[in-house]
Amino acid sequence: MGIFSKKKKDAASDVIGSQLNVSSSKDGAEYTFELEGRLDTNTSPEFESKVNEVVGDAEKLILDFSKLDYISSAGLRVLLGTAQAMDGKGELVIRNLSQSVQEVFELTGFNNLFHIE
Repeated sequence: MGIFSKKKKDAASDVIGSQLNVSSSKDGAEYTFELEGRLDTNTSPEFESKVNEVVGDAEKLILDFSKLDYISSAGLRVLLGTAQAMDGKGELVIRNLSQSVQEVFELTGFNNLFHIE
């Protein structure tokens, strides 16, 4: 987003368990989720629920992982499900992979499955 980008109209932040903080914002049909902490077996079901609430209306879904320290196979499963839900109806973008998450993506081949910025 550049200096001429619109400010987000709606914003919210939720702590999921003690391991994941999720901030979300909406600008028209573009939804952004910023994750901080760990996306794992304990936190992925609630995150998946939050994403599923907006997938029906989203034309673009952005997941910002700049502060995501860890992702487990349960978190990867949520990403696959989200990609399937967005297929044919909108764009899914994953941004700002931390080094540790990028390594997981490379080891699993997920770096080839998603649009990563």
